[in-house]
Amino acid sequence: MSEMPLITSRGNRLIKQARALRQRKARSETGLFLVEGIHHVGAAVEAGWDVETLFYAPGLLTSDYARGLIADSVKLGISCQPVSPDAFLVLSGKDNPQGLLAVVRQRAQRLDDFSPQSFRRGAALVAPQDPGNVGTILRTLDAIGADGLFLLDGGVDVYHPKAVRASMGALFWVPVVRGEFAEFADWARRGGYRLVGTSARAETDYRSLDFGATPWILLLGSEQKGLAAGQAAACDVTVSLPMRGHVSSLNLAVAAGVLLYALGEEER
Repeated sequence: MSEMPLITSRGNRLIKQARALRQRKARSETGLFLVEGIHHVGAAVEAGWDVETLFYAPGLLTSDYARGLIADSVKLGISCQPVSPDAFLVLSGKDNPQGLLAVVRQRAQRLDDFSPQSFRRGAALVAPQDPGNVGTILRTLDAIGADGLFLLDGGVDVYHPKAVRASMGALFWVPVVRGEFAEFADWARRGGYRLVGTSARAETDYRSLDFGATPWILLLGSEQKGLAAGQAAACDVTVSLPMRGHVSSLNLAVAAGVLLYALGEEER
């Protein structure tokens, strides 16, 4: 493993810099973010993301896989920094930390990086507010073999620790593009994509859709407001989910999961 000296002080400069990445301002200024947990860190390394520093607490690690991951990371030239359990608790966002955390460099994806040949299906979220929903939707996109996620008109940061954790490693395999709705809508129109909007007032049954080989993107509005009138008008079709009980809506990530699997089934 690493021959770096063990960090024991909570006030250590590296500890402070890493902890600051729990705040969006620090993530924006540095272009870095935190990844915590053995599975998540392993996914970042396996997917070839730029890992700046890997922090590990020998006193907390019980996983042979984690120890092997650290050894492999050293061979890859990744800075592997041992810390005391007490210092690691300052970094961790968990009650029972596994003893492994990484500082990883963000990736910038652009709309023009994708074409109908390389991007066949995915989802777009307009100003999402819940990082857990964003991470969960990424996880679902990975599960159905989708090609990416668009985050439009601001909203939550995809590198928020809760989004990273909820993605269960999918963040490192599913491309994420941030941009403005108008730019996205123009790109989708030029690429011949079918935009599938969601609305509680839509009359089209989601199970009736059949796009054949046409590439598609599921468009969802924010948790509180849904799609604005202009955004819904940009869609080729809007669909709703039947609500037969007493509640009036579903969680955004749950609704996205139902619709993504239904749309994905149409291609098989």
